[in-house]
Amino acid sequence: MQKKSKFSAAPFISTRHSLSRRRFLRGAGVLLSLPLLDAMRPSFAGLGSLEKADSAAVTPGGKPRRMFAICNNLGLLPDKFFPKQAGRDYPLSPYLEILKDHRDDLTVFSGVSHPDVDGGHPADNCFLTAAPHPGRGSFRNTISLDQYIGERIGHLTRFPSLTLGVNIQQGQRSLSWTGSGVMIPCEEKAADVFRRLFMQGTAEETETQVRRLELGESILDVVAGEAKELQRNLGAHDRDRLDQYFTSVRDLEKRMAMSREWEHKPKPIVSASVPLDPESPRAYMDKVRLMYDMARLAFETDSTRSISLLLDSVNSPAIEFGDVKTTDGYHNLSHHGKSAEKLRQLEAIDEWHMKLLNDLFAGLKAVKEDGETLLDRSMILYGSNLGNANTHVTTNLPTIFAGGGFKHGQHLAFDTDRNYPLPNLFLSMLQRMGLETDKFASSTGTMRGLDMAS
Repeated sequence: MQKKSKFSAAPFISTRHSLSRRRFLRGAGVLLSLPLLDAMRPSFAGLGSLEKADSAAVTPGGKPRRMFAICNNLGLLPDKFFPKQAGRDYPLSPYLEILKDHRDDLTVFSGVSHPDVDGGHPADNCFLTAAPHPGRGSFRNTISLDQYIGERIGHLTRFPSLTLGVNIQQGQRSLSWTGSGVMIPCEEKAADVFRRLFMQGTAEETETQVRRLELGESILDVVAGEAKELQRNLGAHDRDRLDQYFTSVRDLEKRMAMSREWEHKPKPIVSASVPLDPESPRAYMDKVRLMYDMARLAFETDSTRSISLLLDSVNSPAIEFGDVKTTDGYHNLSHHGKSAEKLRQLEAIDEWHMKLLNDLFAGLKAVKEDGETLLDRSMILYGSNLGNANTHVTTNLPTIFAGGGFKHGQHLAFDTDRNYPLPNLFLSMLQRMGLETDKFASSTGTMRGLDMAS
């Protein structure tokens, strides 16, 4: 028997020189940074697995699908929202009674949450990302659902996505985050949103925007020679990784080219006029209504297919709506301590939220698109990062999901002690939009009990 070498168990040690992690491809004044490659690791480092690059933007075939995600960061009174029974014949709760005309168009969930998303109020930043432990000092957010959609199909519309907000604490809160964990600021003024959507800029403004887009094009063509030289000196794994990276750059260039074409296309004409934004944050409900109107118009004109809206109730003062004038700030009311007067005011606020949501559903159903209603084509997610604002708990989140081509008319009740992952709903939404993926954030599969319609 051949004697086994005493060195046979030793790790493989490469004598190659590692490639600098600061390496760029250069050409005609253009610098293109490189992704992390095995050749950039120290020679003695282990070859850990590299994360598989995400697929390129997908163009879903057939009918357009859209997503509108709304988060009220102070939630709803649980006892008034959640139904007492599960299934399709559940008796409507007091809040859901307001939505009775759309019962067959929506599904209500209980016993759902984002796994490991804790921290109370900071969890609103994770409503569409499900990134864990937002209250920790080392927290770094991940890509939000709306931006994931925008990156893949945003080039099909004038605007890849819209990030909206009401009474936002700018720089602190947003539902929209990039893949590198950067917050996307909310647009707070409905009039500005309307102008972006429907008012054409001057010829000079259009050409300025086109020039900006052109600056980012043909990067790979400029550095092509150096890229080929680099690839010849890389291992097979690094060449695959670099091919994936170059493919993603090409996809970005295509989206930028599409954006340039949009600049020369006339914006849609609508019969609505520029909205008048309320000056006071006390007119909170009027602001919500206007943002719902902007979302409906954006979908109706196919200006975008991905919208997020954060209702920053935490940052809202005493508010006025209808015949109601609250006596304290929205946040302070949410810490009701079972005060009958505070609960009465909170219930009035919640009911008004449901009335506005009812109007949104009705408006979407009134618009026809190729024989279907706009609600049939639009997934509307309404919920909160807090299950109970009085105690700051981030479990048992109140969640309504409407439209979008699913079989609705049910209450899907999960374990209130061991919650079912809400990101599973996100995965179902992505797949309904035609995006080929089997994972989003902490999802464990698609949403159990929620089936797609034909």
